[in-house]
Amino acid sequence: MDELIDTWQARGGLVPASRLPGHELARVAEAADLAVLPVGAVEWHGPHLPLGTDLILAEGFASEVDSAGVRAVLFPPVAYAACPGQTRPWPGTVAVRPETAVAYLCDVLEGIVAAGFPRVLVVNAHDANMSVARAAMEWVSGRRQASLMLVNWFQLVGADETTEIFGELTSRGHGGAYETSAVLGFDPAAVNPGAAADLPPRPKLPTPHPYALIESRPEPWQGWSGYVSLASETAGRRVRELAATRLGEILRAWVAAPLPSPPSTDPVPPSQPGETP
Repeated sequence: MDELIDTWQARGGLVPASRLPGHELARVAEAADLAVLPVGAVEWHGPHLPLGTDLILAEGFASEVDSAGVRAVLFPPVAYAACPGQTRPWPGTVAVRPETAVAYLCDVLEGIVAAGFPRVLVVNAHDANMSVARAAMEWVSGRRQASLMLVNWFQLVGADETTEIFGELTSRGHGGAYETSAVLGFDPAAVNPGAAADLPPRPKLPTPHPYALIESRPEPWQGWSGYVSLASETAGRRVRELAATRLGEILRAWVAAPLPSPPSTDPVPPSQPGETP
């Protein structure tokens, strides 16, 4: 392990926190540019995708940090998450309450920062984690000097690019061609595309304005939606390539930026010499 750490310090890449000897932690944290925390879920995505779809994707895209040109430490993933009402009744979904998910992630993030990693990248693969992660990151940043970044893999590839890859039919969506292809890009053996029928998603509301619409069961819905038949391993490799490129660009810019000042309980900046209070 000592040889691996020496090589990592010289060349960059990704080392697993779970394999770090305790006596090496301080040296590794001092040399690291950032820590990486994958966040997924155990959730039904249809008969064609595994229950660990979001974990495969969170860990898969987190592993792409290895080639981003930074020195990073990979922490074990957060496996269980709050899940939407649309997927909770389906077999295999293991959902925790939102308040539990926020509290758990607060403690995990603060523990990583306290271990000496002021920059923590959260690589998320589960839509419902977005608000949970944001809330936890805001809480930790008010208690510790920290720069915390949330990257959702599904936002790293634009809608115009998915149209170029999959065509005009809807590919994005829970268990659809975009997500199915991404899993194929990392673990083809985990996917059985022929097990699910195409379920055209309900059309969006006829308005150009942004909105968040939460519905109990937006028919047609069988725990997934979309044109699964458009998925392919070739498309998955392209999605993986595009997302990894964007992630590398984000991380290099982030690491080059200065760290923030420590948090303060005083909202008013102290007066500078010569200033009138």
